[in-house]
Amino acid sequence: MKGYVQVYTGNGKGKTTAALGLAIRAAGAGLKVYIAQFVKGMKYSELDTLAGLSDSITIKQYGRSCFIYRDPDEEDIRAAQEGLADVKEIMGSGKYQVIILDEANIATHYNLFSVDELLDFIRGKREDVELVITGRMADPRVLEEADLVTEMREIKHYYQKGIEARDGIEK
Repeated sequence: MKGYVQVYTGNGKGKTTAALGLAIRAAGAGLKVYIAQFVKGMKYSELDTLAGLSDSITIKQYGRSCFIYRDPDEEDIRAAQEGLADVKEIMGSGKYQVIILDEANIATHYNLFSVDELLDFIRGKREDVELVITGRMADPRVLEEADLVTEMREIKHYYQKGIEARDGIEK
């Protein structure tokens, strides 16, 4: 199977959720999936579910706690760069047919690794791997390199009324 590059971006909700849906669909078709979550290091409900699918889906977090409301520190940068290096090796192994770089666009926005490093990763993609990149603020060069781009656009969100993230829905 020829693999393509997909990007899910925009300010609306659902980028990671869409990527996880694709991961489950791929696993159902017998494909192996690797999910690298950048920036994220907290517990999310999907981690429990995906643990039950560990024969088909591997997920690893390359972040600590959420730093969106502060500047990233050296540990945040180290974790993201280690993650990108890990996933480069994983890409080369041929073990996975789908690789998801969750929040990689945010990682580049916060300079955890550069857009050029992400572009090098994309351009080094194995022909037989489907690559999915998520996160707000995708760099235009990443969008240009992609084969499919979906923008989630927020029209209305209950966060604006002070509703916190809920277990099983947003986290």
